[in-house]
Amino acid sequence: MKKITDTISYVGVNDRTIDLFESQYIVPNGVSYNSYIIHDEKTTIMDTVDKRATEEWLEKVEKDLKGEKPTYLVVSHLEPDHSANIEKITDKYPEMKIILSQKAASMLPQFIQKDMQEKLIIVKETEKISLGKHILQFFMAPMVHWPEVMVTYEKTEKILFSADGFGKFGTLDTDEPWDCEARRYYFNIVGKYGAQVQILLKKASTLDIKTICPLHGPILTENLEHYINKYDLWSSYEPEDDGVLIAYNSIHGNTKEAVIELEKILKENGAKKVVISDLSRADMAETIEDAFRYDKLVIVSPTYDAGLFPTTEKFLRHLKHKNYQNRKIALIENGSWAPMAAKCMKEIISELKNITLIENIVTIKTKMTEKNKEEMNQLAKSLLK
Repeated sequence: MKKITDTISYVGVNDRTIDLFESQYIVPNGVSYNSYIIHDEKTTIMDTVDKRATEEWLEKVEKDLKGEKPTYLVVSHLEPDHSANIEKITDKYPEMKIILSQKAASMLPQFIQKDMQEKLIIVKETEKISLGKHILQFFMAPMVHWPEVMVTYEKTEKILFSADGFGKFGTLDTDEPWDCEARRYYFNIVGKYGAQVQILLKKASTLDIKTICPLHGPILTENLEHYINKYDLWSSYEPEDDGVLIAYNSIHGNTKEAVIELEKILKENGAKKVVISDLSRADMAETIEDAFRYDKLVIVSPTYDAGLFPTTEKFLRHLKHKNYQNRKIALIENGSWAPMAAKCMKEIISELKNITLIENIVTIKTKMTEKNKEEMNQLAKSLLK
């Protein structure tokens, strides 16, 4: 078993068989379901794993316990990728109690039909439980990203068990930078709840944290300020980098030609970074990530059935759902006889917060003209100033 410290073990499982996390997010390098065991007078299991990994997890737990009988199971989060084995592990260790929040206790019957009431220990904000040498302190984290979530601080070894916070896509044996897949994970899984993340970060700022143990992704032991600062930035909805995302659709290739020209124009006008996403083909979650990463967005869409092209509308609805704000947006539309895309885009954008919408919208009628190129040049100047 992997050791976090001399007394805390990692018993999580890597899953490379999964294709879509939550049935919507592409995970080319899989995902990890993290679980931990604190060995003490009252040995404690920190969360279970997804049903996809049940047998491997149970074997790891049994091997790590070496005959010990755990006293507690801490349930941070009831989403099935972490709670699927609560019943199995409590059947295996029937004397074990379950520590969880009041909201989790009220929701538990939705996930487990068996009556668990006699096993439950409901903890409140900042409440502490001694395991012997280790002391657990609990902090409620409602809507990060479910209402019953809590995080646990182990005071002796200064470890924050952060639930889904600070998680990322990818198995633990995947060699890749943390930022990119953690950013994609954050904005698509947790991103709607920035205000709640800010509240949790304020609670965490009062703690002396040496290690962060999330429910997905690597254990964080060095340069914790980097990860915490990223979460602070992301949850405040402020741009991370100076750059332009061009998100577009093109039915027959004419709109794509305009996008290629726009990229050239933006760079000529001093854009530091230009990223292009074909909304019909790109990973939507990655495009959402980039929309939040950069401070400027250009949406380029053809008119379709007197409205928006479907994946353009999907993209905009995703942005609204994830509380997209504090950005500059410019629009380019295409339409052969009755261009309507810009009107439809503006209607959705009007529902977003703190958006600066560039006034000079470019309208292309089938194929880009020299006049359109000049209009895009003016659009670029307005966007970049």
